[in-house]
Amino acid sequence: MRLTLMLSLMLALAGCSSSPNAGDTATNAPAAADNADAARCAAAGGELKPLGRLQRVQCVAPYTDAGKACSAKSECTGQCLAQGETELVAGSKARGVCQTDVSQNFGCRQRIDNGVAQGTICVD
Repeated sequence: MRLTLMLSLMLALAGCSSSPNAGDTATNAPAAADNADAARCAAAGGELKPLGRLQRVQCVAPYTDAGKACSAKSECTGQCLAQGETELVAGSKARGVCQTDVSQNFGCRQRIDNGVAQGTICVD
């Protein structure tokens, strides 16, 4: 019984080591990938930013057609969104503007599709 207790205690303490192995390439790999992602993002004219509720880091680069008048998603790189703070009546005829970048996928927004205002959705 004592031997079992001692072995369990030793294994538990061994798992609590706070110093990482300096030669561990697995811990260095994410930093290298992050640097490569940041370089690609910067080359596209964007920057890495945490987005959404999960704060997942994404490249936020402006879409080439950002702000262009539209009446459907097919006319935009991203979504065709209603502009302004006033919510349009869902089902009504409407025109919008192409979204500026991927960050507009979060928060509340109202899409315009085939010249018709859709319901407002909110994404965390």
